[in-house]
Amino acid sequence: MDLTRRQKWRIEKIQAERIARANRVADDNELTSESDNAQTGLVITRYGQRLLVEAQSGELYQCTGRRNIELSVAGDQVIFQTTDNNEGVVTALLPRDNFLTRSQKLIAANIDELWLVVAIEPHYQFELIDRYLVVAENAGLPINIVVNKIELSDDFDQVKHDFSLYKSAGYSVHYLSVKAQTNVAEFKAQLKHKAHIFLGQSGVGKSSLINELIPDLNLRVNEISTKSKLGKHTTTNTTLYHIPSGGDLIDSPGIREFQLDDLTDKEILSGFKEFKPFIGECKFRNCAHINEPKCAIKTAVEDGAIHPKRYHSYLQLIGA
Repeated sequence: MDLTRRQKWRIEKIQAERIARANRVADDNELTSESDNAQTGLVITRYGQRLLVEAQSGELYQCTGRRNIELSVAGDQVIFQTTDNNEGVVTALLPRDNFLTRSQKLIAANIDELWLVVAIEPHYQFELIDRYLVVAENAGLPINIVVNKIELSDDFDQVKHDFSLYKSAGYSVHYLSVKAQTNVAEFKAQLKHKAHIFLGQSGVGKSSLINELIPDLNLRVNEISTKSKLGKHTTTNTTLYHIPSGGDLIDSPGIREFQLDDLTDKEILSGFKEFKPFIGECKFRNCAHINEPKCAIKTAVEDGAIHPKRYHSYLQLIGA
């Protein structure tokens, strides 16, 4: 046990020293020798032990990672040193703001916003929306809602009424039609200067939306494939793309249809953000917020502070 702790401490110490050294080099702008050319980079994609890293200059480098550093993924900021033939070695991983996992596997890092894409067809389902929101809240990741294909709606006022409960809970809701170009320009403006991931069930128009944001996506996929030598694997890997109008998109077919985790009742409760001010205010400490007397959450529903549909969704998710 003590040996393991010493090893972990040593690895962290080495990484901290490399980061500090790279920062000093960058500040002094002295990338003068091959042995002292450490610089910061952005991980674009990875496959196995290989990484494609983008330098601050925009140049792409195929890199390998040293064994004693943590696995890095798309969105990570790293320290790397260049070698020959536009290749390099990742020597340190910079601290993450956050990360996303799927089935306990690390998928992406440093995500500013998740976007849940739903549609008029296939018609949105409140319970499915709530499950996505609960997972995002438990992961500590900001999430917004996009209602796509609004050109198919016969009653747009009803659609807006349906999603008013999410707006009142504090979520941002955007109504789009990629086909009719409704609100697309405004949506693009929301993405600038941030890194995003789109989630949602099949058929809601995520691919069309991504192609609208990155019209030359196929060219970019081919460029990344050539630089990283990943070939066909690039289309199935989590990959970061720069959006021409601003911002970054971290895309992976594997996380577009996010597999919802098995959550405990406590995690489900904490995933309803508008419930949080009332948690711990019930008469009984072990209140499940179902039939107990003097339940603060049920009182909030009666008082209009929590929407009845959201409370009903909570009961469904915990199996009550």
